[in-house]
Amino acid sequence: MRNGGAVDVIQRPAINKQLVETVGKYVRPENMVLVLSDELIPRQSEAFRRIEKSIRTIAGTNANCIIFGECGTGKEQIANQIYLHSSRAQKPCTVIEAGGAALVGQHDPATMRSEMYNRIESYFKKADGGTIILKNIHLLNFDKQSVLLHILENEHPDVRVICTTEPELLKMVSEKNFRPNLFYILRQVDIAVPPLREVTEDIAPLSEYFLSRYARNTGRDRKRLDASALKALKVYPFPGNVRELKDVVLFAAFHTPNDAISASDLSFSQSEPETDSGFKLQDPAMEKAKIIAALEQAEGNKTMAAKLLKIDRSTLYVKMRHYGLK
Repeated sequence: MRNGGAVDVIQRPAINKQLVETVGKYVRPENMVLVLSDELIPRQSEAFRRIEKSIRTIAGTNANCIIFGECGTGKEQIANQIYLHSSRAQKPCTVIEAGGAALVGQHDPATMRSEMYNRIESYFKKADGGTIILKNIHLLNFDKQSVLLHILENEHPDVRVICTTEPELLKMVSEKNFRPNLFYILRQVDIAVPPLREVTEDIAPLSEYFLSRYARNTGRDRKRLDASALKALKVYPFPGNVRELKDVVLFAAFHTPNDAISASDLSFSQSEPETDSGFKLQDPAMEKAKIIAALEQAEGNKTMAAKLLKIDRSTLYVKMRHYGLK
């Protein structure tokens, strides 16, 4: 495809991770794509302060680490910070996408081993004394898991492995779709990154960071979010997390002619996948508490609270009367 005129190729399993960053290499500066660096974006939630402390603690060891979090929460930036603050920072760091073409291979008659084995082994040799960041390990098929386990158990490479994964990995381990012995070798320590909907106090500083970077990169005047925009951002569940917040804020900054971005300037996707928003009503015993939490987050706005709960407004009124909520 590259010989046919394509400037780059993205494998399907990695498209949601690499598309924006790859496009960012080729778009003109005046476009709205902002490619983020590996630095940690300033945040103010207590949860993220604990993560920053964990980064420093883990970096001081040679332990393998798994970073759990939904898509778009910034797991790769955390993995890179562990590497940069470690004693291995002056040694090589190899980043591998577990679901990408780099780990695909066939049997190699010359070595009596699969090409996949040779490739994975070569990554460890290349990173000798350093670090491998293995992204999205829940995408490793069973063959790749077996090769990785064999190398770690039998060859004992002088390489620290930092993995990122979505929370479904834990279910895969319990259902034996991911080898438990490999899981525990890789998860000597771990970090859990909360979804953005659970740390809404981070939305304002993250948005300010994106707007500042965008203004600096494009040479445009810096825009700001007004109160209505901040409120709308805080009640939206953001299934795409920080990555989706960036896109929503920058799209508004690109299109609004005003200095201030209001709620009417924000465009939220209408085709999001189902996620557990943390408010969805499933267990009757928890309904009242979830309704109260949704109303508090929506600052009393019934329409927004109903959206968080994934019910219509009339159903919310019925349930509020049932539980004696005013």
